[in-house]
Amino acid sequence: MKHLLFFLALITATAADLKLPMKDKSVRFAVIGDNGTGLPPQFEVAKEMIKDHGSFPFDFVIMMGDNIYGSQRPDDYKRKFEEPYQPLLDAGVKFYASLGNHDDPNQRLYKPFNMDGKRYYSFTKGNVEFFALDSNYMDAAQLDWLKRALSGSKATWKICYFHHPMYSHGSDHGADVDMRKEVEPLFLENHVNVVISGHEHSYERLKPQKGIAYFVLGNSGQLRPHNLKPSSQTEKGFDTDRGFALVEVTGNDLHFQMISRTGETVDYVVLHADSSNLSSVEPSR
Repeated sequence: MKHLLFFLALITATAADLKLPMKDKSVRFAVIGDNGTGLPPQFEVAKEMIKDHGSFPFDFVIMMGDNIYGSQRPDDYKRKFEEPYQPLLDAGVKFYASLGNHDDPNQRLYKPFNMDGKRYYSFTKGNVEFFALDSNYMDAAQLDWLKRALSGSKATWKICYFHHPMYSHGSDHGADVDMRKEVEPLFLENHVNVVISGHEHSYERLKPQKGIAYFVLGNSGQLRPHNLKPSSQTEKGFDTDRGFALVEVTGNDLHFQMISRTGETVDYVVLHADSSNLSSVEPSR
């Protein structure tokens, strides 16, 4: 009851200025990355997510990895995941994790992460299929599974997410070019629309690369201030605070809104898909 009362109190507070269309039967979800610190900024991002859930009732959250930093005992799962997001969990919001380089592989067995014991997996919501990958170890078995899973998908939107970004202009890590060489051909061959990663502790939206929209969102708990070194590939960047994204898919349109810890909208874009791949991007408003 305590968590429910806390949730009800928060949704009466001022939420972010949401630009999402909130249409009937749309697919609604949130995105977080590199969140699991257990420190106050993570809780502050979570509070903003809870407030926004009151006006934009998203059904699930996808996680870009580094879900639990440091020690990973049962108490750590409670402090670094369950406590910050408890009101969302109580409201029935599901979390679908991918593994980061700071994560214990045994996280795949933790039921609230909905990984079903697997390092990589897929799930479908409406006309969207999600493919959660393990970018720590992109072995032949995973590549074979990914090829089969993507080629068999009939979804309008194919969204792949994982920890290490294939395109990034963060000064700490940058792009994983080796992984790009291995995986991007599969994405192109099988008409993946959107790719989301973390690892870099900032936010970056790339200009579409070969028809695919790439996002880096690794600042939901950790932050590297002024880490981003934008290039000609960068469409939008944010490296001065923590944040998360809210996403709504309505038919052939995908609305993506990046929101800071304080409720500021730092990016908003609408993607349009055709039968093969990403066809166009509506500029931020």
